[in-house]
Amino acid sequence: MIAQEKGTDDLGVEALASITFLKYSVELRYKHDMDFSSQGGIELVKEELPHIHMSDAVKHLLFPHKPHGRKSVVKGRRQAPLISTGIQGGNISIKLHQDRGESGGIPRSFLAKNLPRTVLSTANAAESKTALMAKREMQSWRILLLEPSALRRSDKFNAPDKLASDGSHLPAALYRLSKTKRWNGGSSEVDDARVYSQITNRLSELIDDVSEISIDIDEKRELLTLEVKDKEGTSYSARDISDGTLRFLAAAVIEMDSESQGLLCLEEPENGIHPSRIPAMLRLLQDIAVDVNDPIGPENPLRQVIINTHLPSVVAQVPDESLLIADLKEMLIEGRRFRTAQFCCLPATWRAKKQEAPNVATKGDLLPYLNPIAPPDVDDIMPLRKGTKKVRRVVDREDLQE
Repeated sequence: MIAQEKGTDDLGVEALASITFLKYSVELRYKHDMDFSSQGGIELVKEELPHIHMSDAVKHLLFPHKPHGRKSVVKGRRQAPLISTGIQGGNISIKLHQDRGESGGIPRSFLAKNLPRTVLSTANAAESKTALMAKREMQSWRILLLEPSALRRSDKFNAPDKLASDGSHLPAALYRLSKTKRWNGGSSEVDDARVYSQITNRLSELIDDVSEISIDIDEKRELLTLEVKDKEGTSYSARDISDGTLRFLAAAVIEMDSESQGLLCLEEPENGIHPSRIPAMLRLLQDIAVDVNDPIGPENPLRQVIINTHLPSVVAQVPDESLLIADLKEMLIEGRRFRTAQFCCLPATWRAKKQEAPNVATKGDLLPYLNPIAPPDVDDIMPLRKGTKKVRRVVDREDLQE
């Protein structure tokens, strides 16, 4: 992972990481209850947080990128790991190593069998600033499950002004952006209007008829409500806007919000979007992700986007370097047979070229998925039921073959 260089702990104490490129791993196992009074539990077996030197970064960041982009986030140096696992008195011991100059540099040891949670979860600025920033990085990873009911909800003046994982606080988040996002040389009034204008322009890629997006401020009830105006001048509140449009708006707000960082995961973002507008949604998602060829900054925040989809038209239009195909693979370990997920990349992509023994999808794997329409002679293979008359499919119309 690449962690932020600066942050704060739960008490507001500032932290500065000694190094930002880290690798976290944890190993758990099922612990049997010997007296059968319960179903047992989960035991921590191994936890490690080593660092990766700047000189080795290019060996781990295999995707194409520019050096000045990498150097803007991969910073610092360190000798010892941050968390390590060893044996102490015949028991598994996990050590939290201090950053240089903290607590005399003496690591704290914990017996794994006594731990109710990971050592990383306890990190704070007083003991290990770098481990804290690793924790903060993983805490920033979000699965966005945008619920229409949450997206339609108005916000109180004192509501949180960050978009929640379910889409809550969309009006407050957009209103905050209009008041805080500033461009060089712009006045506050001009920049306020520019935020709404950019969101409107982005939404117009999805809906041709939109002319203005704004936040209605109800001073009496102290409410913020999202409104959209069409080209005829008719205003619609969020209650009247479709689910797909609201999800698109939420993604547009995330794209503009430089404070929204880390990993963002979305399930089937094309839901509620007309097939002809899917390219607009994919462009927006790509714009949310960091541009690895430019330095990190307010206009290029450190963000990664992962989506899943079952729709062939989405798979066909994403960059081929980004696509991973999930497949079930049968495995046999210690005499036990089971199936596990295997992720395959496409041939001639950076994963296929630079990873050791990559799982590569074949043309035969991909073509049936991208072309799911059965051929006209499918009835020769799968005959119709007795007494059923063959009908012409839409795709077989002569006027669509031209």
